[in-house]
Parts: sequence; structure tokens; C-alpha cells
Amino acid sequence: MTKSNSQILPALCLLLAMFLWGSSFIALKLAFVDYHPMVVIAGRMLVASLAFFFILPRFKNIRIRHQDYKLMGFMALCEPCLYFIFEALALKNTSASQASVITTMLPLLVSVSSAFFLAEKFSLRNISGLILAMVGALGLSLGGEISEQAPAPLLGNFYEFLAMICATAYTIAIKKLTSRYSPLFLTAVQAWVGAIFFLPILLLPSVPVPDAFILIPTTAIIYLALAVTIVAYGSYNYALSAMDAGKASIYVNLIPLFTMLLGWIVFKESFTIFQYLAGFAIFFGVGLSQGFWLGSRHQKRS
Repeated sequence: MTKSNSQILPALCLLLAMFLWGSSFIALKLAFVDYHPMVVIAGRMLVASLAFFFILPRFKNIRIRHQDYKLMGFMALCEPCLYFIFEALALKNTSASQASVITTMLPLLVSVSSAFFLAEKFSLRNISGLILAMVGALGLSLGGEISEQAPAPLLGNFYEFLAMICATAYTIAIKKLTSRYSPLFLTAVQAWVGAIFFLPILLLPSVPVPDAFILIPTTAIIYLALAVTIVAYGSYNYALSAMDAGKASIYVNLIPLFTMLLGWIVFKESFTIFQYLAGFAIFFGVGLSQGFWLGSRHQKRS
């Protein structure tokens, strides 16, 4: 298998993960209408952790090295624990579109961090693709009118930035761990730790627990648990086991594109010509960073 062919599956996994993460902003907004954010997050973690118990026998032969317990704990603390708290606070104060644009900061944060902690390097092509994709993502989110209410957008965007810092630390930790543990197992650890972390929060008097199931937010919680927490994180963790963290993080620039596309489908939002051009720039930038547009001669040499 050539190097270019060996990167096709990780690239497809990243595309799937980015689509599901883009959809998570819409699902969270729908769930937050009727349920408290901590109810949504705790329910999401509970459903995901229960789902992983059905495949628990697959993990019976896994032995965790003593020195890895702290790194796993740090990984789970960053994401889902702190990350989900900051994201919930963000989406209570800003719109899904504005929150999604902040995710374009992640590739830069990961690139800088991976250079220090993982000794990864970026080529000029990677940097050019990253810049083009980020410009496209910014233009896509800011090129049209925001339809969702954003009562405190600056505060909400700041919370989303804190979530991106947590996501950066998580990416570095998961990159180190995937060399010794399967991506599926690490995703299960996230779900189990997340359930243990968030379920006690439901006992706080400031968190109203619903006395009835409402169809749309309940369905959103199940979707977040199964599609986003399990499939998206599992796909992303697999991709990180097969490619550099900095290069994989470039795909995050696709999240605003998917978020706004789904916003058009679900909330009937419309695109401007500028947004279409920005969306093209995102796809082209991500493709450029991965060498997809360079022709067969370059691919054979690589």
C-alpha cells in the first residue's frame, strides 16, 4: 500500500468526524431549548458509556501501563470533562455559527503544541493550506447574518476558545496514547470518565432534572451520545493513530462549513455568494494541506 493510499481511510474518518462534530452544535442548540446544559451533557455521557459496555469483552486483554494512568486521566479531564463544560457555557451565550468559527483556532494551537511536545514539523504546503482553510472558515461564519440568538457573544466565544485549549491538550495526549492503546478503547475511557464526572452534577439544586422526556431534545441527546461521542471521537482517535496531530487538526476547519450547511437544512438559513466562496476555500485549503490537489507525479514520489 502506498503512502497516499494509506492516508485515504484516516482522511475519510476525519471527514466523518468533522461532519458529526459540526452537527453537534445544532444538536446541542436543540437540546438546550428544553433541558439544562448539564442534563444534556450528563445524559450524553450516560448513554455513550452504557453503549460501550456491550463491547466490554473486547477490552479484556488490554493492560494499562502504570505510567499511563496519569496521561489517561489528563486526557479525559481535558475532553470530555472541561471541554464539554466550556462548550455548554459557550452555546448558552453565543450562536452555533459563532461557536463553530472559534474551532478554527484549534489547528494553530495543535500545530504549535505538537511542535513542542511531539516534534512534528509542517511544510510550506501544510502551512499554506492551513492559512487558506482558516481564512475560508472565518469568512464562512462571518459572511452572513447570524440567525440564532447570541445574548453574550463575546463571553460565549471566550468559553469556546477555552474549549479549544482543552481540545489541544486532549489531542496531544491522545496522540501519545494511540501508540499503545486502541482508539476504540480510549474513546470508551472518555465516555466512562465523562459519565462519572457529570452524573453527580445532576444532584446540584441549581440543575433542574426534567420529569418527562421531550422528543426533540431527548433524540438530540441520543444522537450526541452514539453518533458524536462514539463515532466521531472514535474516528478522530483512529486518524490520530495514523497521521500527525498537526495535519489531522487542519480538518477542524471543515466544522463551520458543516455547521452552517446543517443550519440551512434545520433552521432554513441561507448562504450568500461570499459564503459559497469561503466554503470552497475551506475544502481547497484542507486538500492542499494534505497534497490532494498536487497531481499523481507528486503522490508517486511521496
